[in-house]
Amino acid sequence: MNEDFLKQIQTQFERLQKMYDMNEESADEAELRELMQSDFDGLTDEIWSISKIKKLNYKKIHPKAVAPKYNYPTDSGFDLYSVEEVVIPPFGRALIPTGLVLQFDEGFEIQIRPKSGLAINQGLTVLNTPGTVDQGYTGEIQVIIFNTNDKEVKISEGMKVAQGVLCPVQNGKFVSVEEITDIQNKDRGDKGFGSTGI
Repeated sequence: MNEDFLKQIQTQFERLQKMYDMNEESADEAELRELMQSDFDGLTDEIWSISKIKKLNYKKIHPKAVAPKYNYPTDSGFDLYSVEEVVIPPFGRALIPTGLVLQFDEGFEIQIRPKSGLAINQGLTVLNTPGTVDQGYTGEIQVIIFNTNDKEVKISEGMKVAQGVLCPVQNGKFVSVEEITDIQNKDRGDKGFGSTGI
């Protein structure tokens, strides 16, 4: 649990304590109980909301870099922008710099995913989708863009090229890897590609 979260909880409890101290003499027991219940319900909701907030820190290492921003509160991803003009040849690929370095907590990764508008309108996609930015990586975020067209495509400076999504993962240090001699049978067995139909 992060320090900011704990401080916010402590502040809320101190505020409630002061309020009850002020109201204790003037309110009867039933009113005070109702007031306390209402405030604690609100505090529970607030604590739940605060506890869900994850911190995403960024540093701009290029003057044209665009800060990560969610366009709508319900968005999963934030847009990533090119800081250079890059020409991608027909059926070619290019590494597009974003000018950003990201930092976030253990237990998470940033997944780099295509933009649907670029895919449908310009035939551009992220080649290794989803790309993985590990929590321990401290370099610039760069995006591998693939041009599915039979003609070259220009990525202009300031153009949206992908989106980043903060996702929970199990980091390697919390995984015990062991060799075994037998695989436990399960309902699907070894049925793989196309086994559930097309």
